Amino acid sequence: MKKFNIRKVLDGLTAVSSPSPSPQLGAKENELIPETLQSEHFQLCKTVRHGFPYQPSSMAFDPVQKILAIGTQNGALRLFGRPGVECYCQHESGAAVIQLQFLINEGALVSALSDDSIHLWNLRQKRPAVLHSLKFSKERITFCHLPFQSKWLYIGTERGNIHLVNVESFTLSGYTIMWNKIYVAILLWDLKSKRADYRYTYDEAIHSVAWHHEGKQFICSHSDGTLTIWNIKSPAKPAQTITPHGKQPKDGKKPEPCKPILKVEYKTTRAGDPFMIFSGGLSYDTVGRRPCLTVMHGKSTAVLEMDYSIVDFLTLCETPYPNDFQEPYAVVVLLEKDLVVIDLAQNGYPIFENPYPMMIHESPVTCCEYLADCPVDLIPALYSVGSRQKRQGYSKKEWPISGGNWGLGTQSYPEIIITGHADGSVKFWDASAIMLQVLYKLKTAKVFEKVRCKEEKPSTEIVDEDPFAIQLMSWCPESRMLCVAGVSAHVIIYRFSKQEITTEVVQLLEVRLQYELNDLESPEGGGDQTPGTSPSPQTTAPQTHTSTSSNSSDGIRDNIPCLKVRSSPLKQSSGYQVELVVQLVWVSGEPPQQISSLAINSCYGLVVFGNSNGLAVVDYLQKTVLLNLGIMELYSSNDPYQRQLRSPRKSRQPSGAKMSRKLSLPTELKPDLDNRDNSFSRSRSSSVTSIDKEAREAVTSFHFCETYNRKADGGLTSSLWVGTSLGTVLAISLSMPPGGEQRLLQPVIVSPCGTLVRLKGSILRMAFLDSTGSLLPSAFEPWYEPNAPANGEERDKVRKRRPVSVSPSTSQELNENQYAVVCSEKQAKVISLPSQTCVFKHNITETSFVLRADVVQMNAGICLACFCANGHIMTLSLPGLRPLLDVNYLPLTDMRIARTFCFTNLGQALYLISPTEIQRITYSQEVCENLQETLGELFTPVETPEAPNRGFFKGLFGGGAQSLDREDLFGESGAGKAPRSLAQHIPGPGGIEGMKGAASGIVGDLARARIALDERGQKLSDVEERTAAMMASADSFSKHAHEMMLKCKDKKWYQF
Repeated sequence: MKKFNIRKVLDGLTAVSSPSPSPQLGAKENELIPETLQSEHFQLCKTVRHGFPYQPSSMAFDPVQKILAIGTQNGALRLFGRPGVECYCQHESGAAVIQLQFLINEGALVSALSDDSIHLWNLRQKRPAVLHSLKFSKERITFCHLPFQSKWLYIGTERGNIHLVNVESFTLSGYTIMWNKIYVAILLWDLKSKRADYRYTYDEAIHSVAWHHEGKQFICSHSDGTLTIWNIKSPAKPAQTITPHGKQPKDGKKPEPCKPILKVEYKTTRAGDPFMIFSGGLSYDTVGRRPCLTVMHGKSTAVLEMDYSIVDFLTLCETPYPNDFQEPYAVVVLLEKDLVVIDLAQNGYPIFENPYPMMIHESPVTCCEYLADCPVDLIPALYSVGSRQKRQGYSKKEWPISGGNWGLGTQSYPEIIITGHADGSVKFWDASAIMLQVLYKLKTAKVFEKVRCKEEKPSTEIVDEDPFAIQLMSWCPESRMLCVAGVSAHVIIYRFSKQEITTEVVQLLEVRLQYELNDLESPEGGGDQTPGTSPSPQTTAPQTHTSTSSNSSDGIRDNIPCLKVRSSPLKQSSGYQVELVVQLVWVSGEPPQQISSLAINSCYGLVVFGNSNGLAVVDYLQKTVLLNLGIMELYSSNDPYQRQLRSPRKSRQPSGAKMSRKLSLPTELKPDLDNRDNSFSRSRSSSVTSIDKEAREAVTSFHFCETYNRKADGGLTSSLWVGTSLGTVLAISLSMPPGGEQRLLQPVIVSPCGTLVRLKGSILRMAFLDSTGSLLPSAFEPWYEPNAPANGEERDKVRKRRPVSVSPSTSQELNENQYAVVCSEKQAKVISLPSQTCVFKHNITETSFVLRADVVQMNAGICLACFCANGHIMTLSLPGLRPLLDVNYLPLTDMRIARTFCFTNLGQALYLISPTEIQRITYSQEVCENLQETLGELFTPVETPEAPNRGFFKGLFGGGAQSLDREDLFGESGAGKAPRSLAQHIPGPGGIEGMKGAASGIVGDLARARIALDERGQKLSDVEERTAAMMASADSFSKHAHEMMLKCKDKKWYQF
């Protein structure tokens, strides 16, 4: 196997592997613990993107395939079919998509970009690719139009010219419509004679035009809020002028001008009046009114208010033919931050329930957790309680965007994504099989008193905005216990129940966590001891925290929480219900520090959290605080760092002071983040938040385990391991009382055990392996119904801890029972226990730092997965810490990525790529290979609807417009070649589906030949269908002619 032992110091290159200084022991253990994972098991690729397209700019719909396409301002394309069929594409230039046009029922899409380029996308493959591109150099593209079943694309430019592009060859025609001398007018252009038949002029600027299906009228929308309807043969003045939202003066004068109508659509029906649908046009006196879409049908006018600005809208019709009755049935409205589909067929125009996961950003996402291969009963349980939260009043019809087919993937394990939001809500999502569906929503803000206005805001709040924002989450999926930490230094513990309850009084604990080195000057540990701070780190009895809110005589706040917990009874529906609220309080005029780490363990019934002042261990079963210590008290007399004496009382803030603690982190990394100090003196929390470099050592990670805390331990001990921002790992021993009722009566004894190991950089992750190298999961308690009747079966269940498996034979042979895996921002170590010797060590990076690290379970073994700030994603084998994967994937340009990136089991990971979208990736070779089968298909063979019947007499007597042979008109023989300098043709990668990049060779040629044959067969089939239609039409004509002949046979000439 290839060894990676070359040190590379440049950013973006592989870091060096530093083996342990004890080669004999490490070599022996490496022989006895074979590592099954190899580098060939890993490959990095994107899988799917969920959420609402960020900054949308354009939209198109294929009425036959029933596929929706949305373009964005950063050059992205999102394609949507039936729920579960989605696709993401990206233009290389990143320019904004100004317009999209489907080649209806052809499996292709044309996109026009703001950099004056147009692209032809092939949608007949699971990952669409660009077939051709044209880059205009002399004129700026403003509008495109592709008539149904035409191969000629009309390109309008800012000079008023129109160029034509053959979409089959993607070449320019020599035919050009030169309108550059006409400024404010609509022209009816005769393509054959190359001249304008009619010119229509109006005083107000024109924003959009729409045809009546018969082609005898068209409607225009104007900048003064008017609609004008024109007869094509009467260009002098409009046949009708409407100001839909204008006030009509009594004296018959012109209505007052309104806001511009930006777009109008004119759709006809066989059975009744046409629909006029438009955006804008409201009166100027409607100040503060939300954006609206107006639907005019007959004498009724419905104004539909939207939550966000309207980017575009499309009317969905029964037929793709523009010369037939349109029969509109729905309107798709693309908003700035939402997608709304309105049902036109039902009274009141209800909206359809959107099945896509487009409201991830309903409130800004502040943190994420991702769990693959979770308990199988978890998703049904969450769905059952979440289904009761659904809104009512949606349209009863099926979702109209229903194209494509689902993939045939074999992935069967359940996946859950949890998102925390700025408004205090927590959402649970079913992410199984690359789909995403919301399961359940929890609102944590219900626990606190509502603030009706800014004047009522308590002065103790430490954030100006989003005081309930979720900062950290810890979840035990087996017991369904959930713990969240908010930005206002509060922790809420939730228990899952299927029954609704009413909580009379919300259980509350107030914790006084403070950092006062001066308190240690007294040898006895007394002095200014405060409630909730133990005089000695060995204190084990639970302490009372009956703090009373108070302000001292000089106005300094003390013992006051940041938020006020609800005092009235709280009705809690089925789902997650509040078990306990823990709040940090102000200490002598200083607000509590933000919580930097959090963990819950259902087996022990404990929650632990920490910040730059220290940590607190809470027994949520007995509702008591077991331990409340500063970090230097955990070290006791063995503190390895020289700390400056500092007390917050020397730098008190005024009573009205607030801290700036928003979760909306900057989009650019600060320069000082790269100027890292490689020694132990630099400090950083795991949430990428700077901490006082001189003295503040923050708690950054926790891990509950059953392990050896001391070298002399002869057996496993319930333990809590603590990692700090200065790279230290400390242990706390937990003496648990017996289970059952005794657990609620006897106290849990906690005792710090001192320092175990030190690493460079902040500690990010800890995990434990047994003597065979298998991952040891934390002990947990199985879920039970907490609100079951007193005599029910659930109450009789004995709650047991999950045993930790240890192999005795191997342990005795090695005289070692466990391995601890510790990963920091700079390096990873594997420690043998109970001897506490470092058997493997790896320097992950020298020039950057790790943002996220997780020990994950793959199909073939376990590994350590890391994401670095320089964009590298790495995996290391366990316990040997051999580099298996190192890919320069995603340079950290946005702190949102650092806050939301997370790994999970079976090679899955995700991060928030934009404020509205989640990007899922995989680092598993197996998942990458099966991805093609898992992805859905956008294009499916669908028969094009039959063209409308022109009618017998129109065909007989030549009524109506005759079709023009545009090939003779626009082709090279008739129009010549276009100037080469006008646009440059760029062939695209075009991807033949299923070849996995092998564009050459026998397999590629066969695949291309097969596709060519399929397309040829499809064209032959179309020809046969058209021939059959022509024969049927001829038969019909012959029959009608024979009937007319018989009818007129015996009539004289004067009888006609």
